[in-house]
This record gives sequence, structure tokens and C-alpha cells, in this order.
Amino acid sequence: MSPLELQTALALAAAFFLRMLGLFMVVPVLALYVDHLAGATTFLVGLALGLYGLTQALFQIPMGRWSDRIGRKPVITLGLVIFTLGGLVAASAAHILAVVAGRALQGAGAVSGATLALAADLTRLEQRTKTMAIIGVSIGVAFSLAFVIGPLIDARFGLRGVFIGGALCGLGALGLILFAVPGAPKPQSREDAATAGPAAELGTLYLGVLCLHLVLAASFVSIPVVLAHDLALPKAQHYTIYIPVMLLSMLCVAPLIGRSSRLSFAARLFPTAIGCIGIAELLLWCVPPNRYAVGAVLTLFFIGFNFLEASLPSRISRAAPASGTGGALGAYSTGQFVGTFIGGVSGGAVAQVFGTHGVFAAASVLSLVWLLLTLRTPISDVAAENSLGAHG
Repeated sequence: MSPLELQTALALAAAFFLRMLGLFMVVPVLALYVDHLAGATTFLVGLALGLYGLTQALFQIPMGRWSDRIGRKPVITLGLVIFTLGGLVAASAAHILAVVAGRALQGAGAVSGATLALAADLTRLEQRTKTMAIIGVSIGVAFSLAFVIGPLIDARFGLRGVFIGGALCGLGALGLILFAVPGAPKPQSREDAATAGPAAELGTLYLGVLCLHLVLAASFVSIPVVLAHDLALPKAQHYTIYIPVMLLSMLCVAPLIGRSSRLSFAARLFPTAIGCIGIAELLLWCVPPNRYAVGAVLTLFFIGFNFLEASLPSRISRAAPASGTGGALGAYSTGQFVGTFIGGVSGGAVAQVFGTHGVFAAASVLSLVWLLLTLRTPISDVAAENSLGAHG
């Protein structure tokens, strides 16, 4: 990566980190206020926690398409201002409905797609997967740290302090976008639409985003239960499984992402990663209750998951016309939220009917269907690499 590309990747990753930290910090503490906020019920607290996901899903595509027309930074700036205002509305709330409104506003600042499109605009094709991987890691770190930082702020400053902290995160992200991210090119005309990947490929990639997060959400309906019941591991010690699994999977994925600058290699590895997820789900269904066996299978799962999470935005940005990158990556972000919602609901339903391990069996079948659909779809990456070589 060039110094400018590295600066872009790190600045955008830091902006993503702050925004997601501001969203997630409230998750581990809001339920504790069901008896302290006026009008609060368990349902309304749950609505406040989850509503941001719905507004994210509703606004990602429109905001992404808008960024295609007027530019990335103006749309991202507006989205972060809306996000910050949402935090301030929730911080000033004395009633649960005001908290619900604040969370909805936070989600309405739906700029993940536009921000990923900005990353695509500012990096070369062969460096795009690395950039997306750096951003993906920042989101994972934000999610993990939020469950530590949120309770600490709450203990010192209360729920209002948590929401004010989220608003400050939004302002920090805005500062990074305005002053640390290099200037973006103007949106391109639609003359390049003919160079985009086939519509069937984009459709399969969108389905892949949805399947990936559906499988993840459904699996985590059952994985904590397996750790607690099958392995008799206290909840406070689950991190002793998760941390080694995540570190080992990232060590395995890092060199693969490095080689993904070769588009034909990435195209071949994509279905292999789906296969890793499917095999891992099948093994989770039948593996004996052994700490090391479960840890090894989870490592295989996250090798596939982390590679796909880093690769999908890059592949979508290649397959879409440059004039529609923001809309395409907005659809990618929408697929994440919709997949997570469907996965959580369906995982709970399957677990209720077929038991904890039934979720893994169902996820393995879904992964197989996803793999077959992917193998049947024409892949433009090899042709793109040949074209790059011819014009290099």
C-alpha cells in the first residue's frame, strides 16, 4: 500500500471504530434502566436497543446512492451529524420514548456504505481488500471494547454519560473524515456502467452478505449455550475461548488477504471460505463436548468468516459500476443488518424446535446452498486481472 492509501485505510478505520463504539456502548447497560426510566418496559428497552438496526437498513441504500450523485464526504458528514444529534437526544431523555427516538436517529446516520465507497474511491483495485480488512478489524475491536467501556462509563456517569460518550465518538469520527481522509474524486458519470460485473454476480454477492451474517447471528444463538452447558464453562470465562479463536483466525487470514491483491486467487478462495463455514457448522453439530475440539472448529469458522467479511465489500465495489459504488455498498450494509435480524430470529426458532445443535445443522445446509449458488455464478475477477495485466 502507498503511504496515502495507508493513511486512508487507517483514518477510515478509526472513523468506523468511533462510530460503532458509540452505537455499541449502550448495549450492555440499557437493560439495567428498565426500572429507572419513565415509561420503560422490557419491550421498549429492546426496541431502543434494536431500532438503530432497522433505520440503518432503511437508509443505507438511499445514503449510498446519494453519495454517488453529490460526493462521499458531504453525505458522510451529514450522516455523522445526524448520528451525533441522536446521541444528544438520547442523553437528554427522561422518558424511554425519547431514548427510542435518539437510537432511531443514530441509526438514520447510515453511512457505512458511503464510507466503504469512499475507501474504494481512494485505493487501487489490488489494495482494496487490505483496506476493507483493516476497516473490518476496527469494527470487531469496537464491538469488543464497547462491552468493557460502556459499563465503566455507566458506573461513573450513568446512562446519560454513555450517550454523551457516543455523541463525542460521532464528533471524533467527523473530524477524521474532514481532516484526516484525503480528498475524494468526484462521482463518475455512468459511461463506465458497461465495465461493471454482471448483474447475476452482484445479486449473488448481496445474497452472500445476507447469508454470512444470517449464519453468524444464528450460530451465536447456540455457541454461548454450547460453551456454558456442553463445556461447563462459566459465562465470565467464555473469553478464554473467543480470544484465542479470534487471534488464530486472524493470523491465518492475514496472509490470505495479502495475496488477495491477485484477483484470480481471491476468486478461487471465495468459495473455499464458504466451504470452511459450512464444514465448521457441520462439525459443531456433531463434535464431542471438548474444549480444544470446539475451539478448533470455531477457528475454522472464523477463518472463513473473516476472509469473507474482508473480501465481500471489495468484490462488490469491483462488480458495481463506479458511478453506482455507493449504492452497491449501501446494499451490502443493508444485507448485513437484514441478515443479522433474520439470523437471530430464525436461530431462536430453530433452537426452540430442534434444540441447540439443530441450529448448526440448519446453518450447514444453508452454507451448502450458498456455496452451490456461488459456484454457478460467473466471476468477473479473473477477467479483470487479465485486463489489468494487459494494460499494466
